[in-house]
Amino acid sequence: MAIRLYNTLTRSKDEFRPIDPDNVRMYVCGPTVYDDAHIGNARPVIVFDLLYRLLRHEYGADHVTYARNITDLDDKINKRAHERGVTIRELTEGTTARFHAAIDALGALRPTVEPRATDHIEEMKALCEKLVASGHAYVAEDHVLFSVPDMPAYGRLSQRPLDDMIAGARVDVAPYKRSEMDFVLWKPSTEAHEPGWPSPCGIAQPGRPGWHIECSAMSWKHLGEVFDIHGGGIDLVFPHHENEVAQTTCAFGHQVMANVWMHNGFLQVEGEKMSKSLGNFVTIDDLLSTTKFGGQFWDGAVLRLAMLQTHYRQPIDWTVRRLEDSEATLIDWTNRRHDILNAFGSEIEIGLENDVDDKIIRSLQDDLNTHLAIARLHELSNAFALRGERAVGRSFLASTALLGLRFLPFETPSLSDERRDAIAILVAARLAARKARNFAESDRIRDELVAMGIQLMDGKDPATGEIVTTWEVMR
Repeated sequence: MAIRLYNTLTRSKDEFRPIDPDNVRMYVCGPTVYDDAHIGNARPVIVFDLLYRLLRHEYGADHVTYARNITDLDDKINKRAHERGVTIRELTEGTTARFHAAIDALGALRPTVEPRATDHIEEMKALCEKLVASGHAYVAEDHVLFSVPDMPAYGRLSQRPLDDMIAGARVDVAPYKRSEMDFVLWKPSTEAHEPGWPSPCGIAQPGRPGWHIECSAMSWKHLGEVFDIHGGGIDLVFPHHENEVAQTTCAFGHQVMANVWMHNGFLQVEGEKMSKSLGNFVTIDDLLSTTKFGGQFWDGAVLRLAMLQTHYRQPIDWTVRRLEDSEATLIDWTNRRHDILNAFGSEIEIGLENDVDDKIIRSLQDDLNTHLAIARLHELSNAFALRGERAVGRSFLASTALLGLRFLPFETPSLSDERRDAIAILVAARLAARKARNFAESDRIRDELVAMGIQLMDGKDPATGEIVTTWEVMR
């Protein structure tokens, strides 16, 4: 089955056909590093990390190039650094380091390349020059502006009426603009705390790039004029992604910038839009290292599973209950991994790449249907608990790895020797009743053990084929 992805550009779920199967290329808008990443920022990180893992599985790890940028050049960054009395570099380096630590905890792979805006000023200036030369941009009062009316296809990605686009763009009314929809490619740096570089297009005043041109320049540098997939949050469709399309296609003369555009849905917290004014603004670090949300620390694996429980295009309500349910699931799956290792040894985790369950692969190939994939993981976990088959255990372990899910630290609850002896006697008595086909007695003993907080797992001894029973304390 081929991968099928919902394409914002076509408004349909289309078969994914890479331009070059030997170099599948994906660009995702990364963080603007003026402040710590909030939980909404974690959603595209996790969503497109999962897509990256799927593409690597399908085409080979050496045949996928994933670029996710760092925006370290932005007016918010300038303002925050000025307020704190630190250099822009000090602010962005510290924020970037904390971002990396947070997303590492979420189980996200590092992208193939992580370009920074400040390293691509020359590419941004080159794009400005190309657009002015082709008549798609103009210079006015030390600004370079993109001329929206000179691009008839503008709005194709967002498919919004002109009035909506004007409202959504929060246009800056300026007398030097030819049209109110025109947007900035380059602007002058006039304040002492603003970074500046020699300007393009014959402008004498030093300046800096606009936000939208940054991603066009970085994707061009690392992925080419046209590439396979561009991703980000749904809030970026307009104006950011629409403007990227305009700049890139007009600069290079192509119909598209990327063949597939993918966007994850919005996130709210406990039924409300997340905002500092409501007091429900939650950073990734808040969840990992404080008790601010739900009165406890949350493992990064719990956050990842909680995020994947909802299909990436749907809105998600981030609640304590969601995290509690995800934690309970991971505890159960961690116990299952412990059973698998007990039965077959740690070597069972070696070379799992080809053991991913077919149903899980097909679910992910269908526009990252994580709901079905997680349901199948539950089935595999339960199947191993019932049958203890090596192949099922390997498939379970391989499939959780493909989804980027880590297991929690396993903790064996302490029991007295007397209690362990009592449990062992009951387990042996139940097994004897099963062999005698006295299932009523077997069930009675099982229920007694459950009431004691003991969970039983029946399986076959791979050497003898006989039924064996293991047990653990339910947590």
